[in-house]
Amino acid sequence: MAPGKKGPIFRPGWTLPLLIPVLLLGFWQTACDRSWFESSYLPSPRAIAGSFSSMLLSGELWGHLKVSLTRVLRGFALGAGAGTLLGFSMGLFPRLEKALSLLTGLLRPIPTIAWVPALILWMGIGESSKVTVIAVGSFWPVLLSALQGVRSVHPHYLEVARVLKKNRWTLLTRVILPSALPSLFTGYRVGMGIAWASVVGAELIAASSGIGYLIMYAREVSQPDVMLVGVAAIGLTGLFIDWLLLRAERKLLAWHRGLP
Repeated sequence: MAPGKKGPIFRPGWTLPLLIPVLLLGFWQTACDRSWFESSYLPSPRAIAGSFSSMLLSGELWGHLKVSLTRVLRGFALGAGAGTLLGFSMGLFPRLEKALSLLTGLLRPIPTIAWVPALILWMGIGESSKVTVIAVGSFWPVLLSALQGVRSVHPHYLEVARVLKKNRWTLLTRVILPSALPSLFTGYRVGMGIAWASVVGAELIAASSGIGYLIMYAREVSQPDVMLVGVAAIGLTGLFIDWLLLRAERKLLAWHRGLP
């Protein structure tokens, strides 16, 4: 680029991802302006943005978001930690995997939301039941990713470690763990998305605060703009957390050829 000339305002990599959302919002706003939709059922993007701004400035939105985010982080730490440990253990010990295959095969297809009534019955409507729901939801994708990561270690790496007479700890930390990290990070990203879906489901049923509660309350009092503000807050927060995980993945796994 010649000196004194400025580059494009938007990077080429951002233009295409932003194009479709902007077009959809433009069509949505135009349809609302021409009364193609009833505002009592589907408010315009301008009305939703106004409600979003007012709730953000008043602190109401942040209060509910903070409650849900705390629950998500606690539940995700519990579920992802357990999934990582058990997934690695099953990958390292085939007999353990075989012993647990029937149990995991029975429990894994059960939707997370199906556990909510049972957990409320066992634990009540306090924080423990909601955190447990999130932990269950994030546990399975991390477990499968950790197991697949251990399985995907190249046999040549293991053979070289054995030839060099490395001990088990060195083999685990220097060979198996680095090879499994790309798969494991994928599980973390998927698990975090399921964690958000789980906390909203739990808060829709039994909660007095949180984004799920905000959405349900707005529906009951016929405030579709507030309801969609809650939905948008979930999406934006989830997108931000996923971006943080992706940045951490790229920084920690810069050696991995699949990452830009």
